[in-house]
Amino acid sequence: MNSSSQKQTSRQLLRKSIREKRQSLNKSQQQIASKSLLLQLQSHKNVQQAEHVAVYLANDSELDVMSFIRWCWQENKSVYLPVIHPFSKGHLLFLKYENTTKMQINQYGINEPKLDVTAIKQVADIDIICTPLVAFDTKGNRLGMGGGFYDRTLALWHEEYKSNASVKPYPIGLAHDCQCVPNIPSEFWDVPLPEIITPTHRYIF
Repeated sequence: MNSSSQKQTSRQLLRKSIREKRQSLNKSQQQIASKSLLLQLQSHKNVQQAEHVAVYLANDSELDVMSFIRWCWQENKSVYLPVIHPFSKGHLLFLKYENTTKMQINQYGINEPKLDVTAIKQVADIDIICTPLVAFDTKGNRLGMGGGFYDRTLALWHEEYKSNASVKPYPIGLAHDCQCVPNIPSEFWDVPLPEIITPTHRYIF
């Protein structure tokens, strides 16, 4: 097995291990984690100043952000959800999400807004993108489900961020504490995050 194959195998095993840890959290633990996360986000300066916030709907025992979504609505912040691009394989669109938004189940079994071109928000016009993840390390490396959707979404931002730290959108990874690992075997296409928040910690890189 060559080094590339070994790295892919290592990533797959890590995904499996951390997903199992995440899935072992009971309902009470999930609720406590969600409330703690909300407190972290409510006090976050970038979040307080943001007008347009992209989030996700929890799936596969991901950290639930529904209480944060409701808070954003109360604060008159516009909320957007990722939608799998119907024509550009492996890419995401972000659509405005409201109480009245019509939803559908996508190919991965995840609830997403029905495609409506009038609800699309360009990535560069979003202030903050809260990304889900499977695992992360203390260097800001993020391991997703393997589809590369968020890496593609943030690739252009990452190039500009190197010379301009204020470029939008500002991505924040959200995860349970148990999803932190010593080291992510990263690939060249992986986009590291400037910040990851868990219910008990705020990691800034």
